[in-house]
This record gives sequence, C-alpha cells and structure tokens, in this order.
Amino acid sequence: MSIADTFKQFLSNIAVDNGDTISLRYGEVTAALNKKFRDTESKVSNSLQVGSYGRWTAIRGISDLDMLYIMPAGKWDDYKDGGQSRLLDDTRNAIKSRYPSTTVVKDRLVVQVLYRDFHIEVQPVFEQTDGSFKYPDTYDGGSWKITKPRDEIAAMKESNEQKNKNLRRLCKMARAWKNKHGLAMGGLLIDTLAYNFLKSTSEYNEKSYLYYDYMSRDFFKFLSERPDQDYYAALGSGQRVKVKNKFQKKAKKAYELAVDAIAAAGSTTENERWRKIYGRGFPAAEQSTQKSAFAAASWKNTEEFIENRFPIDIRNSITLDCEVSQNGFRERFLREMLRLKLPLKTAKTLTFSVIDHDIKGGFNLYWKVLNRGEEARRRDCIRGQIHGDRGNLKRTEHTNFNGDHIVECYAVQNGVVVATDRIHVPIQGNQVSADAA
Repeated sequence: MSIADTFKQFLSNIAVDNGDTISLRYGEVTAALNKKFRDTESKVSNSLQVGSYGRWTAIRGISDLDMLYIMPAGKWDDYKDGGQSRLLDDTRNAIKSRYPSTTVVKDRLVVQVLYRDFHIEVQPVFEQTDGSFKYPDTYDGGSWKITKPRDEIAAMKESNEQKNKNLRRLCKMARAWKNKHGLAMGGLLIDTLAYNFLKSTSEYNEKSYLYYDYMSRDFFKFLSERPDQDYYAALGSGQRVKVKNKFQKKAKKAYELAVDAIAAAGSTTENERWRKIYGRGFPAAEQSTQKSAFAAASWKNTEEFIENRFPIDIRNSITLDCEVSQNGFRERFLREMLRLKLPLKTAKTLTFSVIDHDIKGGFNLYWKVLNRGEEARRRDCIRGQIHGDRGNLKRTEHTNFNGDHIVECYAVQNGVVVATDRIHVPIQGNQVSADAA
C-alpha cells in the first residue's frame, strides 16, 4: 500500500461512525425545544450544530457535541433582565418533559443531555443582527455573552477549500494524535492551530494524501515551536480559545517520530512508527508481514487495547507517578529518577498512583501493565491486559526483570476515555527475584 493509500485508509479508520445516532439525538432535542418555545415539532429548524461536529473536524469517539438552540426573538424580553438561569431551567425542563428517562443536567452555560457514549451540550441563544449570538452565563448573578460560531465554521470551510481539503483532514489527524498521547486540547484550539499552520505556508495548497507524511512532520514542528501563551485567537471569530495544557513537548516528540517514520519509508517498520504518533487508527503493516512475525514468535501476545472497550475523546488531564521502595523504605519517585537518569534496579516495589487530575465528577480508572523487551518475550510474560482499579487510584507492581516496561492508566467517564497517562519503567540491573513481573 502506498503512503497515499495508507493515510487515506487512516482517515477512513478514524471517521465518525455513529453519525446517524448523533443526528437522531440532535433532532430529538431540537423537537423538544421547538415544542416548548414555538409549538412546532420540527427536528431541524432553529438549531445549529457547532463545535468539532459543526466544523466537520470530529473523529470517531467524539463524546462532546455542541448545539445552539436559537430562541424566538420575541422571547428576549422574558429573559433579558436577569433571566439567564431561568432560561437554562426552561430549556432543561422542556427536554426532560419530552424525554423523562434521559438524564438532563443544567450547567453554568449549557444544558447537558447525557446518552450512553456521548452527551449533547445545548446552549439556548438569541441571534443578533450581525449573525452572532447572545448566550446566558449564570455565574455571579448572571450575564449575557457573545459567541460567533458561524464565523468559525465559515473560516474552516473557506480555508479547507483553499488548501485542497487538507485542513479538515489535518484537524482530524491531530485529534487522533492528542487522543493517543493523552493531551487535553480543545477541538477549537486544534482547529485554530491547524488553520494557522496551513495559513503560514503554501507548501500544501495543492498537495494531497501523498504528502501527508511531510505535512504531519511540518505541522508537529510548527506546534513545537509555538511560544507559551494562555490563549489563541480562534479561526474566523477571533475569540479567545484557552490553552489548557502545554502541547509543545509532545509535539516535538511527534515531530521526531515523524522524521523517523519518513526515514523508514518502504521498510517493514514504517507503519508502526506512524502508529506511535497516531495510534491504532493508523493502518498496521501488511498482513503477511504481521503473520510472519507472529508465526516466528514463541510468546503469546496478550496485550489488550482500551479503544476496543471504550471510545476515546481526551478532554482532561491525569498524571501518574510511582513511588519506588525496597523492604518498606521509600527511595524516590520514578519520574524524578528518570529525570536524573538514575537506574531502576530489580527487587523494588513500585506503587503507581494518580497524583493529579482535572476531571469533574466521578470516573472509573483502568490500568494496563505492559512488559516489553527480549526478557519479557523469553518468559512469555508481556502481560498488557486491562484491569479496573480497586477504588484507591493505585496499583502495586514489582521490578522482577529487565526491560523497558510501561504502565498506563485510563479515566473513563460516562462510557468514554476522557484522560490517560503513561509512564515508562526502564528496569536495569541483575534479576534477583524469580517471580514474574
């Protein structure tokens, strides 16, 4: 398969696969609000799909769908003076009365309608003469603020056409990258940075899939070189889009991996290198190559993958660390040892724990311990199964044999992986325990 066909297949693999369900839910919410505020049953009129889905940059696993419900102009007088909270109450009640078994929650700015794998955030708005919208903010007594999603949608559409349809595809690939690496970046920030990148160069104005390896490399280099800043001006609207977490370090790593992948073009490892950037949505090597590799293996491949159990839509951050101890005495934390380049020997006890996260509300945690390296394969002990946490956000392991092992955690909320972190466990030194890792 050529590199063009491989990237084309990659984008097909990560395409939204539940569009019919999403459209059905959008229609249900719209009909409920039209019945309440206009006494009609229309499932399409007076609503606007915004966010990633509205800009056509969403990928498989999207869980946070944004929708504006455009209020009748005649209702403005009912809510304009301190009626922000009441407007959200009326919106919530209208949806709840029509679909009483559905969970509907009022938040500061929106009403959330919760389904099994995704939720819709409904924002009732009043349209302004310039095409922008006033929306309610219930914080500190209430106020009205302005949003301009139509400008963002229009800028995306226009630039995508100017750039030979490359912009939306790049936005989708960037979402796969952030999901793979647990990077909490909002969809509008991703789209804005991809827009800024393609605006900064004419290199990809006429190119297509055949050059997506180079485009990936150059995009990650562009990201890695952005200065630290708290926000960017969103494409089209110019409104502030917040930077929740720094992305430069992970972008630099992705750039280096892309350089390696390009250098490996045509080899049996090429696809695997791209998968390190984009995850398992990127096509694996040709089946014959895989079959021969497994046929030659003397070990069982027991690794499991979280995307086979839950959709992934990274929106939050979670941080792992590991306390290293021996005979009950704490020595150091693993990330500190890695930073100081101190060797991790065998016969240690490792207590992995979540030391920080920004997830609001409850979530379930899952763990994965993967043993890598020749010794793990010789022992037929690569592990890699995914297990639920026992409720204390901790997991204890032992350093029993050498290799570059990894431990990952996944935070699952409402059936979706919303945060993940990984820590490398490079065990060096003579084995002193016969137990399996």
